[in-house]
Amino acid sequence: MNNYLKTLLAGLAIIVPLTTPVLAKTLRWSSAGDVISYDPNAQVDSFTQSVHHMVFDPLVRRNKNLQLEPALATSWEVIEPTRWRFKLRQGVKFHEGQPFNADDVVATILREIDPGARNRENLPAVIGAEKVDDYTVDIILRGPYPLLLNDLAAVYIMSKPWMQQHDALKPGNASTGVVTYASNHANGTGPFKLVSYEPDSKSVFAVNESWWDKPQHNLTGVEYRPIASNATRVAALLSGELDMIAPIPLQDIDRVSSTSGLKVVENPSLREIFLGLNFRPELHAMPGKPNPLLNVKVRQALWHAIDLNTIQKRLMRGKSRISGMLVAPEVTGYDKSIDVPLTFDVAQAKSLMTEAGFPDGFKIGLNCSNDRYIADEQICLAIASMWAKIGVKAEVAVESKTTYFPRMDKGDLDVYILGWASLPPMDGYSVLQSLLATNDGTYGGSNPNGLSDPKIDALARSASTELNEGKRVDMLKEAFKIAHDQALYLPLHQQPVAWAMSDKVDIPQFADEYVRPWFAQMK
Repeated sequence: MNNYLKTLLAGLAIIVPLTTPVLAKTLRWSSAGDVISYDPNAQVDSFTQSVHHMVFDPLVRRNKNLQLEPALATSWEVIEPTRWRFKLRQGVKFHEGQPFNADDVVATILREIDPGARNRENLPAVIGAEKVDDYTVDIILRGPYPLLLNDLAAVYIMSKPWMQQHDALKPGNASTGVVTYASNHANGTGPFKLVSYEPDSKSVFAVNESWWDKPQHNLTGVEYRPIASNATRVAALLSGELDMIAPIPLQDIDRVSSTSGLKVVENPSLREIFLGLNFRPELHAMPGKPNPLLNVKVRQALWHAIDLNTIQKRLMRGKSRISGMLVAPEVTGYDKSIDVPLTFDVAQAKSLMTEAGFPDGFKIGLNCSNDRYIADEQICLAIASMWAKIGVKAEVAVESKTTYFPRMDKGDLDVYILGWASLPPMDGYSVLQSLLATNDGTYGGSNPNGLSDPKIDALARSASTELNEGKRVDMLKEAFKIAHDQALYLPLHQQPVAWAMSDKVDIPQFADEYVRPWFAQMK
């Protein structure tokens, strides 16, 4: 070999390793807030659950059309009204090598319905699970229930041996401060492996080359970075530091969409944004005095005093849909006749306040996240100024969702902003059983502030076992009509889904706002 050829090959040996990373397709994306916990049972935040879905598989999942399809379960049948039998996929392994079998499913179900699990409300009808053989499991219900498959789409299967090894058979809970090994580590069967997790900094994922399914992506990895500042997040996209931000601040859509090499994708979301209220005897802002919010006229006055049009036009840039109920038009149980907000009418609001015995108003706490919903902090500040016109002095406090939701769950707030996409079932029953029913340990898992209506409770229990779809939907609508007429929550709008990304990224957008990188293609 001549010296020239030796020199050329030596040079190539140096160049090839240096250029290989350029060919790697790592999707770098960001949102405002971080994953609350990697423990699947520690929270009910759908953003966190969407990131979990990269690592974990459920028994059934949603496809590109958000229709249910087999995942770790290949088939199922109703053995009797309270017993469903699932046949499990064979040959599947967890990321750390443990084989998947029925023991993992039983342990996961029991962990999900444990009283200490924050998201136990996601399986409201399940009371147990039994192993039939290594690849067959029976799930036991408290009564006939039509939405079991919908619910199971958000139950992420964990390895029983892994949980035993790390003392994590019992769930963590972000609201009560219970932390387990699973809070910061993850071992699933999903399309990506969690390589490292630095809270409030970065999550790094590698492709699971042994995934049981055929990949529809061409990625070699995923990096997620929470960036609280809208300006910083957008600047990182513009500079090429990020490939995608989800969502994009609405005020930046025009600038980004007109930038060469970038694109914006927009669609309606299933998520309704509204205000929750304190129904306990006293407000936190006025201890020792009767709670004005217990008077329906006060609640209606607060609703009348919110200028929804101004919020829609100025803060949501015309991209939201003003709403009057707690579910979107695409969700089962929606009724156009109920979806009518109270009109913006300051005079009417003042009149109702006077009739209720509060002509001079009162003081109240108004708490909001600043990194969970689109313009959440700005919305709350705007509402506080609107309520001031009827004498209601709202003390606004904003914070990150990582501390905001635990405080909300404890019932520490008077009025609070909340978004709900009716997940996992994508059915109005999610709202009925989680938000409207009395919190009794089985129902009302996201109703922390004492709301209790016997008629709604009866409807929640009846709807949970009603197999006639027409009758069941009528029950949902009846409950939503009560909630509207009694102003049990104050609906604001249905928020949009808006993502910005490099034009080299092709990833489908979904109405549930989940980012599903296993469908992503990068050029």
